[in-house]
Amino acid sequence: MSVLAIRQFPAFAVLAVIVIAALVLAGFLPVLLIGLKEGLARADPYLWRVTGFTLLQAGLSTVLSLALAIPVARALARRQFRGRGLIIRLLALPLTLPAIVTVLGIVEIYGSQGWLGGLFEIYGLQGILLAHVFFNFPIAARMMLIRLAAVPPESWRLAAQLGFRAGDVWRRIEWPQIRAALPGAATLIFLLCAASFTVVLTLGGGPNATTLEVAIYQALRFDFDPARAAGLSIVQLAIFLVLAMLAHRLAGGMSAWPSFRSVSIRYDDPSPLALIGDSLALLLGLLVLIPPIAAIFFSGLTHLHFGANAAKAMLTSLAIALCSGALSVTLCWPLAQAAARRPAWNRVSALAAVAGFIMPPAVLATGWFLLLSRSPAISVPAPILVVAMSTLLALPFVYNALAPATADAARQHDRLCASLGITGTARFLRIDVPALRRALGFAFLMAAIVSLGDLTAILFFGSQDFTTLPALIYREMGSYRMESAAGTALILVLLTMALVFLADRWGRTT
Repeated sequence: MSVLAIRQFPAFAVLAVIVIAALVLAGFLPVLLIGLKEGLARADPYLWRVTGFTLLQAGLSTVLSLALAIPVARALARRQFRGRGLIIRLLALPLTLPAIVTVLGIVEIYGSQGWLGGLFEIYGLQGILLAHVFFNFPIAARMMLIRLAAVPPESWRLAAQLGFRAGDVWRRIEWPQIRAALPGAATLIFLLCAASFTVVLTLGGGPNATTLEVAIYQALRFDFDPARAAGLSIVQLAIFLVLAMLAHRLAGGMSAWPSFRSVSIRYDDPSPLALIGDSLALLLGLLVLIPPIAAIFFSGLTHLHFGANAAKAMLTSLAIALCSGALSVTLCWPLAQAAARRPAWNRVSALAAVAGFIMPPAVLATGWFLLLSRSPAISVPAPILVVAMSTLLALPFVYNALAPATADAARQHDRLCASLGITGTARFLRIDVPALRRALGFAFLMAAIVSLGDLTAILFFGSQDFTTLPALIYREMGSYRMESAAGTALILVLLTMALVFLADRWGRTT
């Protein structure tokens, strides 16, 4: 590879790092300065009550999610049956569904007017826990299934030769693998639940069921109290940084989906009682996953109405998704290229990619709000702020998709391109794009899905005239127009699935 080509990517990578750092610091510094000066000085019982509820609901959600994930993962690991692949694919579905859509589905099932209305109170801690289990037990089950699928065939043959009973298999083989995944899974789920915004905003039961993320939004948009928002943001940021560092150290096994279709042959013969237990675990998991999704489709089809408001919100959502997808890929491309060719850039690129994710969206929005409100000379249109926040939230997903593929492509093509003198635009169009087509398509898909379903940015910076499909669903739910909300939610789901399909087809094109 020529010297010019080698130097290009670090130069662009430096520019990408500067852009990301500027956006993050613009959110962090105002929160730090005003929060320490004014916000924490006003610490009161409300701050500690909100902090306590944030940690309580995150802890309970983590325990419940793991309690369901372990038997589901174990059942999938030791059973081969028709439909197993479909269940595994269903475990990935909550990762792609917008949060507001799932919340609406849960309300359609368990709300007072829902299919199972009156079963329990949906608004408050119980509803929050149910929604968090829906989103997070599949993540934990996936991580544990990866560990169980990695058990070598020799272990199962040796266990059969030694006459292991079911309890021996659990203690000697299965539990060590699951235990290795538990710290990372628990930390990651706790982190996601502590930063939950959409679920708590829609299902929270007032001041007694409010998290820091939602309290920040209320302080800014309803109470017009930036100092309190900054103080809440300091506490939220401190908790989030600790959890993010733990998740970075402990969470593993989620970057790839191993060959679940060709699981190692097991020689143990579980008892009929174990078969009943596995069946019940899978049934319970499906009862958590399927009803909210089915409710959205059935209710949405019945009340589908593509009016002017939905059309405008859809176009706005698509524009934001396309812009943030393009920007996040543009930022991550040079970071991945620099990391692939210069070892010193590995940590720098990875840190830049997660910098926006480490900063909770509500904290980032608070900092930008404080900066703009106290600097009249600076004026940034709301769409730019929404796209910028969506881009930062999508960077980790984009970078994780691009970095491994870029490193492989560099190992395969750099030496040949250097010997043939293929550099610059010619290499980009003829070598890099064809080689990384699938990775680029998947990265763009992830960024678009994150942006398409995001509610935080549009609620902080949107308005009545500037709204997206998630914000429209939220407003329709708030005005008790559940039928209209279901129709809008179905549009959002179909749009998301269409992006998945198009990105997959584009990635398969040779």
